[in-house]
Amino acid sequence: MGLFWNNRELNIISLFEKGDALAMDKLYGEYADFLAKVCSRYISNQEDRHDVLQEAFIRIFTRIHTFEYRGKGSLKAWLTKIVINESLYFLRNNDPSLFTDKTTDIADSSTEDPDVDSMSITQITDTILKLPPGYRTVFNLYVIEGKSHKEIAELLNIKPDTSASQFHKARNMLAKMLKEQNKQN
Repeated sequence: MGLFWNNRELNIISLFEKGDALAMDKLYGEYADFLAKVCSRYISNQEDRHDVLQEAFIRIFTRIHTFEYRGKGSLKAWLTKIVINESLYFLRNNDPSLFTDKTTDIADSSTEDPDVDSMSITQITDTILKLPPGYRTVFNLYVIEGKSHKEIAELLNIKPDTSASQFHKARNMLAKMLKEQNKQN
């Protein structure tokens, strides 16, 4: 499987290098669904998500010549980074106060974690998507993308303490929402 995957990535890259008209279609066909899912972690509104993805693909197609293949998965990682950056750019431009700590404190849910074993990945993901955009963004960058609070602060033009605070509040809000969902089931 690994060799096949590497060949697909390399084939797409070589199509761009040759100026082949099919290159864009191949890249889009291979990665559009995955990149839409990445974008949906940050942008909840479908029309906004469409706009962000369109901008991301424009950026991808105009900058593909700068991409350097570094092994299996490097193209996918590069594409993902572009979509995340476009999503963050959209969020910052549409609500500059999104990442400021203007919300009231959310009390600690308690020391016990919610019982997520009985929940599907879809239920948990859907609940994460219900977090306010600022919380959801910091949560995704920290938990899913593995960024540090310092890195998140640089990406969002906020202080590391603000990132940590938003993550703490997101985690508490998510725990509360998951516990409530468990009670309903």
